[in-house]
Amino acid sequence: MAVHSDRVQTQSPDSGKAAVAGIETSAAGGGADGTPRKGARPADGPGLGARLAPYLLLLPATVATVALLGWPLVKTVLLSFQNLNKRQFVQHLTEWNGFDNYKDQLTDPDFWAVTGRTVAFTLVNVVLIMAGGTLIGLLLNRLGKRMRLLLSVGLLMAWAMPVVAATTVYTWLFDQQWGVVNWVLDKLGWHAMADYNWMSDQYSTFFVVILLIVWQSVPFVAFNMYAGLTTIPKELYEAARMDGAGASKIFGSVIFPNLKPFFLATTFLEIIWVFKAFTQVYAINGGGPENLTRTLPVHAFLEGSAGQHYGIGSAIAVLTILMLGALMAYYFRIMIKQEDEL
Repeated sequence: MAVHSDRVQTQSPDSGKAAVAGIETSAAGGGADGTPRKGARPADGPGLGARLAPYLLLLPATVATVALLGWPLVKTVLLSFQNLNKRQFVQHLTEWNGFDNYKDQLTDPDFWAVTGRTVAFTLVNVVLIMAGGTLIGLLLNRLGKRMRLLLSVGLLMAWAMPVVAATTVYTWLFDQQWGVVNWVLDKLGWHAMADYNWMSDQYSTFFVVILLIVWQSVPFVAFNMYAGLTTIPKELYEAARMDGAGASKIFGSVIFPNLKPFFLATTFLEIIWVFKAFTQVYAINGGGPENLTRTLPVHAFLEGSAGQHYGIGSAIAVLTILMLGALMAYYFRIMIKQEDEL
């Protein structure tokens, strides 16, 4: 009887490694010889088109921003280094005078008086706007649906009103002869206010302007405050009340820590909004009386376009932009520090 024996083939370690390598090559999209298959995705990530797609989508908005904002800014900077008055403007002359416009302004006491007035004006407005908007936002969070809707509609109407229209209405309200404010004060017993001219004094003019700006700015803060309050869990309020915390304690220990980024961002936006406010100040009284209500934007316009000293007006505008740029740098530093803490 014949005995048949099966051959047992052993595999060396090197051949096993080669087999594993072949499997990995096939899984990566390659063929048996290690060459990549046609149409396979590269192993190093998305293609060039996919990486460029976000930048291509942003390109139209970037071009429009540069064209509408960048070029006027460059033109303003160039004009600030020129002696451009009425004669040069009519004769189309370009007279470069270096930093003379900046030197004139930085050594002019009137410029620093206007700058100090603008800073004080901005500080008063921002404090009133943030305080009023925060209180109204807290009120919106406590009201029922109907009263919240009614108050929201009123805030929205004040916010949506055009600046020129709102300024015209306030001019009528505080008119010396036919103003409603003087009539109401007279009926309430302040008979000396019957024919009071609100635009004859620096502080009364600023009072009207500040009231207008605060009235138009409070809705923005109130709506943002209400939206932020809806993100705070109710359990935090309940825990604070169980600890015996009152309204002020709840605001300091629950609301403010959770909405600190909101307060920083909103305050910064309001500083920019008020610092560059032009229409309200100029339309109310043209920077008067006796130029005592001029702020930096109004000062730049009156010295530039109205006074036909375009180089000086451009220098004032550039200095204003630099001041706002310093505020932006400080704000971004705070935000970056806060993100690092988180």
